[in-house]
Parts: sequence; C-alpha cells; structure tokens
Amino acid sequence: MATDQPVADERGEQVQIESQVRNGAVLMALAGIAFVGYGVVFLVLNFVGSGFELGVSTLGGMTAADLDPTVAYYISHLHVATAAFIISTGIAVAALSWYGVRQRLTWAWATAIVSAVVGLALALPMHWTADAFSHDWVTHLGPIYLATIVFLVGVVLSYRGLEVS
Repeated sequence: MATDQPVADERGEQVQIESQVRNGAVLMALAGIAFVGYGVVFLVLNFVGSGFELGVSTLGGMTAADLDPTVAYYISHLHVATAAFIISTGIAVAALSWYGVRQRLTWAWATAIVSAVVGLALALPMHWTADAFSHDWVTHLGPIYLATIVFLVGVVLSYRGLEVS
C-alpha cells in the first residue's frame, strides 16, 4: 500500500500542472480575443464614431470634421492601419495560446509573449510622454490594460506547467 501513495501524489501533481497550463492558455487566448475586440472598436470608431480613437473625442477642441480633409483622411488612414495591427496581433496571441500553449509548446508561449509585449512596449509609453491631446485614459487605455493583466495571469499560470515538462 505504501508504494501506491507516491504514484497517487504524482498523478495529482500532474493533473494540477495540466490544469495550470490549460487555464493559463485559456486566459492568454481570452486576452488575445480582447486585443482583437479593442482593435475592432478602434476600427469602427474611425468610420462611425468620432473619427478618433477610443477615449478621444477632440484634438485641441477640434472634431474630425473641423480638420483639414487631407489631415483627417491621414489620421483615418493611420487608425485603420493601427487597428489592423492590433487585430492581427490579437489573432496571433489567441491562436498561439489556444493551439500551442495548451500543447505545452514553449516556443508558442514565448512567441505569444513577445508579440504582445513588443506591441504594448512600443505603443503604451507614448500615451504618457506629453499632453499634446487629451484622452480619457480609462476608456482609452483601460480595456487594453485589463486585457494585459488577464494575459499576464495566463502567462504565469501556464509557465508553472511548462517549466515542469
């Protein structure tokens, strides 16, 4: 009987590890889907909203309609391109997490992290460097910060399971 205990403990530990990998991967994938959602909102607001980003209603008191049409079109062009990259990064993060991390593929876990971190590390600091335009940081950055927190919890949970394999 005493020899059965270590096997039972090992099985219980294996179930816990699998649960951590699965739950971490699901959280990472959900964050990727949230990134996609944020990008879609960004895109929709460009065409049917204020013409600016989420949480930005005017630029120095000027609406998109008040701007020179060429400048307004250029801003729209940049918003569409930015939304496209946010959406594509979200798709990559979700797919890598759902299909790769759940299979305990360390390269998929690392690639999901790098793709999310590069985008966030390049985009977020600009929001705090100057007050060139006003934005409601809660609606502008809150959703992406929330998705990032969910992503990081998933990264930590799944890592615990990956490091054992």
